[in-house]
Amino acid sequence: QVQLVESGGGLVQTGGSLRVSCAASGRPFSTYAMGWFRQAPGKEREFVAVISRTGRSTQYADSAKGRFTISRDNAKNTVYLQMNNLKPEDTAVYYCGASRLLGITTMRNEYAYWGQGTQVTVSS
Repeated sequence: QVQLVESGGGLVQTGGSLRVSCAASGRPFSTYAMGWFRQAPGKEREFVAVISRTGRSTQYADSAKGRFTISRDNAKNTVYLQMNNLKPEDTAVYYCGASRLLGITTMRNEYAYWGQGTQVTVSS
């Protein structure tokens, strides 16, 4: 098992930037692909970005491409999501998830572990 704790959320104006972090403990961090998902009130949790165990492969949702960057520091057991040019539709609780699958996956059901989430609010 791995424990995940997100941080760095907050309130930002449209067009602003924010970086959220996810700190992991427990099982070796480098054995997990790490993903970021988000969930707005009344909506299902949706994929945002994923990074492979080594950090050499990434994939983004269309809504995130060109604006968001996922990265990881295995020495610090931490994965990051840098969010630029934020829009009101980015408002959601952002969750990080850990997957034991090899490679990367965008499917939320393939992530076995989740953090509690961090709130990101983008004002108009």
